[in-house]
Amino acid sequence: MVTEQTGTVRTPGRPRSEKAEKAIIDAAIAMIADGTGVAELSIEAIAARAGVGKTTIYRRWSNKEELVVDALASLKAPIPELPGLSVRDDVIRYLAAMQADSHSPRTRCIMNIALGESDRFPHLTERFREIVVRPRREALRSVIQRGVESGELRPDVDVEMAIAALSGAMMFFTKWRDNDDELPADLPDRIADLILSGLRP
Repeated sequence: MVTEQTGTVRTPGRPRSEKAEKAIIDAAIAMIADGTGVAELSIEAIAARAGVGKTTIYRRWSNKEELVVDALASLKAPIPELPGLSVRDDVIRYLAAMQADSHSPRTRCIMNIALGESDRFPHLTERFREIVVRPRREALRSVIQRGVESGELRPDVDVEMAIAALSGAMMFFTKWRDNDDELPADLPDRIADLILSGLRP
């Protein structure tokens, strides 16, 4: 890149501006939250909203799908620490993080818009699963498998079915409930106790 002041070429590999990256991510999130579909997003529009040049975006992301994936991933809370004190404690921690993650209407809107375009942008969906979904699924799988090995859960537990039951129950309440009433604070406990009761020896 040639600087305006000196006309000299900067050496490659200089540290990327975290401020610029945050502005780019925030701009993409804001545009999707405002109702712009992934198909309608453009690098030009994101750059203009972020106040950066297109080249700044292309240094970090090869295309808009990669940028959208990182934007979505930035909205997800980190995977909670699951210390392994008991299966019940770890499951409750995991479900509580899912519940907390759903509190933001903006987050729900963006997830629905982006993932709703999976047929048109299968690479985006696959990358989102790789970066966001699979690590969380693996964390819960480790909890269930640890419970089987410790004897807290039956040796014949269908681990994948247990993951689906626990995660699906929380998704039912956070994504598909009929109203916007506040979810009970003990919802993770209630889900864990109901489902784990069928998995114990």
